[in-house]
Amino acid sequence: YAMLLSLIFLIVLVAAIVGFVFRHEIKTNFESNLNLALKDYNVTADRHSEAVDTIQRTLQCCGVQNYSDWERTEYFSQRGIPRSCCKDQRDCSEEDLKDPNKAKLKVFVDGCFFLVTSVMESKMSVVAGISFGIACFQLIGIVLSCCLSRYITNNQYEMV
Repeated sequence: YAMLLSLIFLIVLVAAIVGFVFRHEIKTNFESNLNLALKDYNVTADRHSEAVDTIQRTLQCCGVQNYSDWERTEYFSQRGIPRSCCKDQRDCSEEDLKDPNKAKLKVFVDGCFFLVTSVMESKMSVVAGISFGIACFQLIGIVLSCCLSRYITNNQYEMV
């Protein structure tokens, strides 16, 4: 049991170290995937498009760096900026969303990449605290299981 807990502890420790060391690569990968999702937005109406809409609505943001990122997409040439960027859904017409100057007043101007990464970084302390707590319980479990094993081994040869 102690070996199993030690193995799990080492796996979690290695995953935490790898995540910390490669955090910049994770951000870069997320940004490139978000750019790709914008480029392919609503071409196939897949889950990537739904994810972009959900992020934009939830975090009240638009595009990767800002709302003008949509101007470089095929979707913008057909329909303008997506409705998920609108501050007020009732006050967003398709004509407004096709004109970048009018859209600036009606959509969220902040980009989603900065907001997503800042939300993730703000939650990292909570994740780190929970992980540290779990690691402490695992270490206590390892020590107690070693003590139990030693106790059983020492008492095996005693006369009763």
